[in-house]
Amino acid sequence: MENMNKKVAIVTGGGKGIGEAIVRQLVLDGMCVAIAEIDLDCAKKLADELGEQVKAYQVDVADFEGMTKFVDQVVTDFGRLDVMINNAGLSKEYDLIDMTGDQMDQLYNVNIKGVLYGIQLAAKQYIKQGTSGKIINASSIGGYRVQPKHAGYSATKFAVRSLTQAAARELGQYGITTNCYCPGYVMTPMMESIIENMCQQMNITKEQLIASRASEVALGRPAYPEDIANVVSFMASDKSDYMNGQAIIVDGGTVYK
Repeated sequence: MENMNKKVAIVTGGGKGIGEAIVRQLVLDGMCVAIAEIDLDCAKKLADELGEQVKAYQVDVADFEGMTKFVDQVVTDFGRLDVMINNAGLSKEYDLIDMTGDQMDQLYNVNIKGVLYGIQLAAKQYIKQGTSGKIINASSIGGYRVQPKHAGYSATKFAVRSLTQAAARELGQYGITTNCYCPGYVMTPMMESIIENMCQQMNITKEQLIASRASEVALGRPAYPEDIANVVSFMASDKSDYMNGQAIIVDGGTVYK
């Protein structure tokens, strides 16, 4: 089969937003891609559009048993795994003083456990294959600074940076690299929902809020999913082979580290 000679990538949360843009870019880069999505319909629609080198799977990244079966199935379907992109994430707005344990658990389960499981399962597969491999995690500029009502979200994104550094140290001996990307304000369906909620709370229009946020960015505009996918494309390529344990900020000039 022609696809068996291509590198194989998993993209969690790959059915929409940044994940969709990453899937599209990796296909352009010549990879086979497995989309892990809790929303199977959107993943199937994308896979059908992109052709036989893309397959859709229904997965809850917070379910270790489900993730284990998923990774095994991807290897069965494609023959190997080369790149794991732990992109799936959840953003919710809560006042710190009122945030409940259940609300924090929901963020923790997806944003931290989902990344942890992806790291573990990819690393075990690379070691089993006897190959080097790449693990790429989604953090955020929220992993560097906290916005109002984002205490829980930012806590999980700080943690993603920590997991990335820990994995880089522990897995480097196997030739496995682990890095993360930290998007800023990206116009995705999830961001649209956040903007809508904030506009209601602040009693301003969507245009006013976007303009206010864009004014914080040196380039004067929010990001689009393709802006992030271009950077992930580099991180997934051979050109990044000596980069390990890094958190790459992609925000147009908002947070400087």
